[in-house]
Amino acid sequence: MTTIGRNAAAHLEQVEAPGSMLTKTADKTLAVLRISTGFVFLWAFLDKAFGFGYATPSAKAWINGGSPTKGFLSSIDVGPFQGTFHSLAGTAFANWAFMLGLLGIGVALIAGVGLRLAAGAAVVMMAMMWFAEYPLAQHTSAGEPSGSTNPITDYHFIYAVSAVVVALTYAGHTWGLGRRWAKLPFVQKHRWLI
Repeated sequence: MTTIGRNAAAHLEQVEAPGSMLTKTADKTLAVLRISTGFVFLWAFLDKAFGFGYATPSAKAWINGGSPTKGFLSSIDVGPFQGTFHSLAGTAFANWAFMLGLLGIGVALIAGVGLRLAAGAAVVMMAMMWFAEYPLAQHTSAGEPSGSTNPITDYHFIYAVSAVVVALTYAGHTWGLGRRWAKLPFVQKHRWLI
């Protein structure tokens, strides 16, 4: 091995873990993305649970007996999965899975812990919502314009990609509990929990 080769190999051994090579500005920007994306999920949970009057009026709040999935899923009028989503609308399974997903993803992203699991859950949730809204359809089942503005890259895709990016860049280490979380013995044994 040449001197240049040995120096390059020695340099590569000193390179820190992924994420630590980012600039401080990039670290902070990713932390803002992580917290902002987390708050999208957490706010949706809070508004649907307590009915703050934004997307969910108080009378339709989950704590007041409302269903967080019935209105959305029962009004789907596009795509090949309408029947499937209509059958899930308002069921206990759909309500609990949706609300626990929103809460878990939101808290994990904001806290900066369990980002891999949160990213996986966000991808699954956003994919299901994408299929429910089915932005590929230009028209509803009644023949009306669907209102889709982009057939592929919509907010569902952006939220899913954002969750994946913050997980892969260890964004929980900046302004979050990610470093402490990663040092826990249980997390060390089960790296997928990082």
